[in-house]
Amino acid sequence: MQIDLPTREITDDLSKKIKLPAQVDRAVSLAPNLTEIAFAVGAGDKLVGVTSYCDYPLEAQKIRRVGDTMNPNIENIIALKPQIVLVSTASQIETFTKTLDEQNIAVFVTNPNSLDDIYKSIFQIGEIFSREEKAGQVVDELKRRVAEVEDRTSTAKVEKVFLQISKEQLFTVGRDSFITDLINRAGGISITSNVSTAYLPISKETALALNPDAIILSDSEDNRKPNDVFKNSSAVKNGKVFRINADLISRPGPRIVDGLEQMARALHPESFK
Repeated sequence: MQIDLPTREITDDLSKKIKLPAQVDRAVSLAPNLTEIAFAVGAGDKLVGVTSYCDYPLEAQKIRRVGDTMNPNIENIIALKPQIVLVSTASQIETFTKTLDEQNIAVFVTNPNSLDDIYKSIFQIGEIFSREEKAGQVVDELKRRVAEVEDRTSTAKVEKVFLQISKEQLFTVGRDSFITDLINRAGGISITSNVSTAYLPISKETALALNPDAIILSDSEDNRKPNDVFKNSSAVKNGKVFRINADLISRPGPRIVDGLEQMARALHPESFK
């Protein structure tokens, strides 16, 4: 006789109702930010599979790899018998959802576009793993730190910021990126925030006309200097070019506030003396 185990429902960021067992003990994370959130809420031990990019915290590096973020190995995922797979639409498409559904494996999609959405993701992951109290503590501490940053920069001159994701081809952020929200809270304004998308390539002709007050580089091996088109910009002439670890500002998880604090200190050092 088959015993029906207790289940519950949770709604993901695509407004899809996901049926879960009462207790989730086996999960696969297909995005570094979701891996970081799981550990932050005290559920890292529930992860049985992660991507090759999931390198933080150190304990995450000991978990079995199931491929990279864009091309996870579905056979490896199924073999791990997870109850749920955590997905970020920032870098993934739900092409494999049907296959996982057939294996009775839930797929939960997150899609944060702002700092408040990141708080929501933390609450959602906390709920999935029955770690609601810990998730609340994490969010409360993040909000406290954000409020301190906003208080310190509230009277500072607003800097026009260009956020450079990659030097060649030149990529930046638009209105729908959580990084744009980060820049605003750090006492700046993204010079490309009027573009109604999250991430976009930008022509050198367009970039030439922007003339930002400051340039923030999402620091990675091939993105450690501004594109040459900015050589006569106010930012370069005044030495206001700042590098911030790409993981801190590109992963919508708890460390995003580390990135915010570094950004605010770079833009407004006088507010943090």
